[in-house]
Amino acid sequence: MVRLVLFDIDGTLVHTHRAGVRAFAKTFASEFGLPDVTERIQFAGRTDVSLVRQMFALAGITPTQSHFERFFAHYVFLLDHLLSESGGRVCPGVDALVRGLKTLPSPPLLGLLTGNIRLGAEIKLRHFGLWNPFLTGAFADDAEERGAIAAVARNRGSQLLGASLRGEEIVVIGDTPHDVRCGRAIGAKVLAVATGGSKASELQTHHPDWLVDDLRAIGAAEICG
Repeated sequence: MVRLVLFDIDGTLVHTHRAGVRAFAKTFASEFGLPDVTERIQFAGRTDVSLVRQMFALAGITPTQSHFERFFAHYVFLLDHLLSESGGRVCPGVDALVRGLKTLPSPPLLGLLTGNIRLGAEIKLRHFGLWNPFLTGAFADDAEERGAIAAVARNRGSQLLGASLRGEEIVVIGDTPHDVRCGRAIGAKVLAVATGGSKASELQTHHPDWLVDDLRAIGAAEICG
């Protein structure tokens, strides 16, 4: 029986019209005088901390704790502002799947498994009215590498449920090969959805347990059966 379902955010739950990427770019331009650094890196499936570290390396900036703190303090402010301007949307099928999971006879715990820092995740999901269903999770504040973030999410879920979770009791839902790999890192089942950074053909090469074009194509009972 599936007891924990962990969702990625960007491209899986919501599309922000690149508000996060633009907040990164504006923060580096305003705080570090680097107007074009984000054009040289790939964002999809990455963690916020690893992205900032790569940008620091490209710009020759020492990755000190104070530099990270300075970056993220301004990033979250800009993210909130840009979301209010750009709108964005919830990905197809998300609301119905979340409702379906919550109303199963034995509903699983719902959580987040994301490369966003926690405050960034909360800002994004509150904007779309999606923060409250998720009672646990792990974020880029917890670890820089996604497999390690997945382990934190599994451990927190285990603590809330009062039992050590086995891999087959966990489902990870995400839109990139990074999500498939981090799910496999904790032995979880993986549902790959082609609404974000990767096409279905690319996701298929990583052999997820389920692959759908969007979350309308699968129901809660199928995932947790």
